[in-house]
Amino acid sequence: MPTQPHRPIRRRDLLACLGGGAMLAACSAPDESQDGTPPSATSSSSTPPASSTSSTSDAAARGLTVVGGPAALARAVEPRYAAEPAVKGRAHLGSWKGDRVAVVTVGKDVTLAVESGTSWKVVGGWWPSLGQDAPRVGSARHVLVLGSDARPGQKVSRSRGDAIQLLGVDGDGGGGVLGFARDLWVPIAGGGQSKINAALSLHGPDAMRRTVSDLTDIPISGYVLTGFAGFTRMVDDLGQIPFTSPEAWTGIGVNLTVRKGYQRFNGREALAYARERKVHPGGDFDRSRNQGRLLAAAAKEARAQGAAVLPKALSVLSRFCESDLDAAQMLTFAAAVLRARSDRFGAAVAKGPTGMSSDGQSIVRLDDASRAAFRSFRSGALPRG
Repeated sequence: MPTQPHRPIRRRDLLACLGGGAMLAACSAPDESQDGTPPSATSSSSTPPASSTSSTSDAAARGLTVVGGPAALARAVEPRYAAEPAVKGRAHLGSWKGDRVAVVTVGKDVTLAVESGTSWKVVGGWWPSLGQDAPRVGSARHVLVLGSDARPGQKVSRSRGDAIQLLGVDGDGGGGVLGFARDLWVPIAGGGQSKINAALSLHGPDAMRRTVSDLTDIPISGYVLTGFAGFTRMVDDLGQIPFTSPEAWTGIGVNLTVRKGYQRFNGREALAYARERKVHPGGDFDRSRNQGRLLAAAAKEARAQGAAVLPKALSVLSRFCESDLDAAQMLTFAAAVLRARSDRFGAAVAKGPTGMSSDGQSIVRLDDASRAAFRSFRSGALPRG
């Protein structure tokens, strides 16, 4: 079928998928709680919000005016600016799994907040105007990003894993993505040994998370799962993925021609890029590598767009993904991915030699280089190769 025409990209709307993801439990930083929440002094009051969804805080005289959000959100953010001259911020609103999330920007300052009952709670951010440039978004965390190969009529959460990518951040500007060959022969959470992609179909996404965590000895905060149709629609709703390919190729198993160098992928093209393996000399290993490249491209574009895009992006992801992450976890993890630097964001693929299982299946056995990558990635970052 012919390639779908590109829709013009809108910079404010684009966040790489899965990025995105985009997608995690906030671990503790030096002055944070175990879920990544800043000290209680930054938490919102229990004062009910004003009825308007675009209002000025009644605390404006003490330093802060927030445009575009409810008064309760402004009251939650205001304590940081109480001693400052009058400043104006803008609220960017979205939702994750039914819970409202917000990013409030004041110049280069970013405050992350989630709605809690009738008030709002600050869960992280960075405030260079106040001398706090280091992000407070939690320490090392990992989230499992899964693509299911469910066909029409099949359940996404009970089909084989077509893409298995572990996305990580160290909370200090480093990050990485680790892919897994689908035929890795591993112990499966729930019992027995099988190919790693079968953990999803046998026992569901939480079993897949536990399987990967047990294999790597890396604590995993949660998972984000989507299927073919969901992935395609996410990319199209967010815009296109800007991507620079190191090589040119024409698909054998998919209808796609990739140019060497810069291009933009719409949803269909991004899915085809992530699924092609027959044209690549490394087969499924190269396919997993390319899936990681897409996630890295998404993270890079997120950094270019800035934190204001996060609420809209999470709203889109929420419609097409399943996840066990709550709003604060998702927002702070996405912000940590956004803050990761390109020169400190590495990639690897867990793979090894091929062989046969005792029941005659073609399998992959994990090699020592992959185990070394696991040890390195426990920090939340991978070295660039």
